[in-house]
Amino acid sequence: MTRSRTVYDAEPIPESARAEIDRLLRTGDLFRYTAAADAPVTLLERDFAALLGVPYALAVSSCSAALFLSLKALDLPRGARVLIPAFTFAAVPSAVIHADCVPVLAEVGADFRLDLEDFEARLDDDISAVLISHMRGHTSDMDAIAAACDARGIPLIEDAAHSLGTLWHGRKIGTLGRIGCFSFQSYKLVNGGEGGMLVTEDPDLLARAVIMSGAYEHNWKKHDGLAAAFARWQNRLPLYNMRMQNLSAAVIRPQLPEVARRVREGRANHDHVAVLLNRSPWLSVPPPLPPETRAPDSIQFNLVGFETDDEARAFQDAAAALGVQVQVFGLSTDNARAFWNWGFLDDLPGGLRRDLPKTRAMLMRACDARLPAHLPRAELDRIAGALVAAAETVKTAEARAYGT
Repeated sequence: MTRSRTVYDAEPIPESARAEIDRLLRTGDLFRYTAAADAPVTLLERDFAALLGVPYALAVSSCSAALFLSLKALDLPRGARVLIPAFTFAAVPSAVIHADCVPVLAEVGADFRLDLEDFEARLDDDISAVLISHMRGHTSDMDAIAAACDARGIPLIEDAAHSLGTLWHGRKIGTLGRIGCFSFQSYKLVNGGEGGMLVTEDPDLLARAVIMSGAYEHNWKKHDGLAAAFARWQNRLPLYNMRMQNLSAAVIRPQLPEVARRVREGRANHDHVAVLLNRSPWLSVPPPLPPETRAPDSIQFNLVGFETDDEARAFQDAAAALGVQVQVFGLSTDNARAFWNWGFLDDLPGGLRRDLPKTRAMLMRACDARLPAHLPRAELDRIAGALVAAAETVKTAEARAYGT
């Protein structure tokens, strides 16, 4: 009997990957620079650049590595202050620190997007770069953000780990700033287990990132068309050895033709569940911004009228009892998306532990549930029904307790 797939199951790797994976296993040819040309990593970079419509792509070991290399490629001074949204994964401020920079946190609103008023207030002369996380695929107002960065001559980096396939005014997210960074970690749209990609239109930035990723001696010559830029930087930059290896590329590359389908099905699933959740007075899924065409593989929603943390915990428990795992971002002491759990910021200068009341309030009632593209409609209805029933159970119990 075939086991029913769950929200934690990945899609199978396309059968077309098998021949190349078998070749690599037979030959042991796993290092990206062994072949004279057309190594699997090189072919993945070409295909991904074509998919995004950009001239340059660099495959690396993770999206965190891509973010780090982006900051280093921009040649920011030690101690440079980098403005990031306070709602992001802990790996983002970690990459900033790893690049010898200082993360500065800006508020995020109840719609999971950057609070523009706080962003503009924090975007002062001490900010050297802006790193926007499209957290869980929610796109902030990129028109306003890009305009503010352009007006100050500040580079904009996009953390598009959750946003492969998302569009803004029809343009691909990850191509709106100087550099875009993507993830191939297992829970992302394209599953490489681990892996990341950096994309840019700037050949000098790409050359610097390639060398620092670990293209030592003459290996940079296997990246086409950038001889002049590479010659400027060879032996002048440290090597961080963040390369992708060929077996990862062989797993990732055959999934790129599946991106459009996964985006289409994931959006349909998300929007179907969002309609059902929004019928409850206790649950609210924020809509997309008008220029945004989303590519979700999970769903986030707010608890409405849940006045206490105990109520929010009771909702989690009630949903779990009905077979649906949902987390409220701020309720655990180890959630890596709650900024107050980032203890590694404590010793950094500059008021990084500011309270950020808007973000804190959002995280204490914002819920997160996986919703991969492969789920059938019946399972979507079951998940939505369980979430609505869990909210109703908690609020009905509260009403009885107070005699209303």
